[in-house]
Amino acid sequence: MSRTVRLPTGEVVSALGQGTWYMGERGELRGAEVKALRAGLDLGISLIDTAEMYGEGRAEEVVGEAIAGRRDGVFLVSKVYPHNASRDGVVAACGRSLKRLRTDRIDLYLLHWRGEHPLVETLAGFEALQRAGKIRHWGVSNFDVADMEELKAAGGGACAANQILYNASRRGPEFDLMPYLSAAGIPVMAYSPIEQGRLPRGGALGRVARKHGVDPFQVALAWVMRSPDVIAIPKATHIAHVEANARALALVLDAEDLAEIDREFPPPAGKAELEMI
Repeated sequence: MSRTVRLPTGEVVSALGQGTWYMGERGELRGAEVKALRAGLDLGISLIDTAEMYGEGRAEEVVGEAIAGRRDGVFLVSKVYPHNASRDGVVAACGRSLKRLRTDRIDLYLLHWRGEHPLVETLAGFEALQRAGKIRHWGVSNFDVADMEELKAAGGGACAANQILYNASRRGPEFDLMPYLSAAGIPVMAYSPIEQGRLPRGGALGRVARKHGVDPFQVALAWVMRSPDVIAIPKATHIAHVEANARALALVLDAEDLAEIDREFPPPAGKAELEMI
């Protein structure tokens, strides 16, 4: 089953991506990490998310190796450190990322979180990179509603995505941020969609999993992807794990399933500070 999310430009991307946080940090795992990413591409999971922060560039190097020879079939996402997000700093950081990724372009380039540099400077850098053809779209990460309003006021109307911490146990963004983004036509990219494997395998997720004959983490991924404007980016370092993630694309949760999950992981009753990990 294919699930997709539409960007504000109209471009369609996979609703299930591949995360790379912590990849590249142990040399003995590099071969397995490359194989896992390639297996995901073979399964149609064509969106790969990385960042210059991950392993201080080593995750980007793993991605570069994994996508060699098949770049045109990949929607590539990377992120710039806030301390590199001045007008010229963004351009320089992107150049370093492109070298590590072994490509001439990044499809979606994100500001990793708010930093000291004014947003107008970061936007100027993004726009210069777009004019040069080095990035196709730009967006943000870990931005709450007030940040998005400030971004809009700074001329950031072309924001293509906001990557945030979101899973069944971290539902705070549902109160106001996700409705805000939905109204603006800006997709959510959900990082840590299974809470880095810490979500309980029993309870509601386990009961729903048994009903459908699947794994609880597949239920958690399907839950994140239940909305048409949310992209889930779990990390998998083994082919079997990638294959398990891919099976979540075929799982559709019904109203009874969602109510079961709500009882254990209730939606927010009020505004909470946006969480980051």
